[in-house]
Amino acid sequence: MSSFHLKIVSLDGLFFDGEARQISLRTIDGEVAILAGHIPYVTAIGAGECRVYIEGMDHVRRASCIGGLLTVTKEQVLVAATTFEWAEDIDFNRAKLAKEQAENILSSNHTDAHRKEIAKNKLTRAKVRMKVVENYKNNM
Repeated sequence: MSSFHLKIVSLDGLFFDGEARQISLRTIDGEVAILAGHIPYVTAIGAGECRVYIEGMDHVRRASCIGGLLTVTKEQVLVAATTFEWAEDIDFNRAKLAKEQAENILSSNHTDAHRKEIAKNKLTRAKVRMKVVENYKNNM
């Protein structure tokens, strides 16, 4: 099967630099899958699960990927994410607590609009992280 060079980075560092068969992730326009030979493409990353099909591995690596930029060129595919976290590194209980805290802030009548916007973003991130862990455990 054909492969391509994939590089995944965030402000936290380098997460992957090697050959992949496919990467699937959510962009601002919806879910995309990139395979070898894909046309040049640039888009903003949304919030969702990223699935990396690594050359020579039978299983899929899953991650929480939120924000950033996806760039596809002839030379490589680059994911420059705002936040990126492999499923096995996510603390499910911490994500669940963050979800509950964000929901409490959003349901409060005494919270200003700015704080509610921050809580909305934290809720999205927590939900993505929890779903990625659930998918990871269900597909082991």
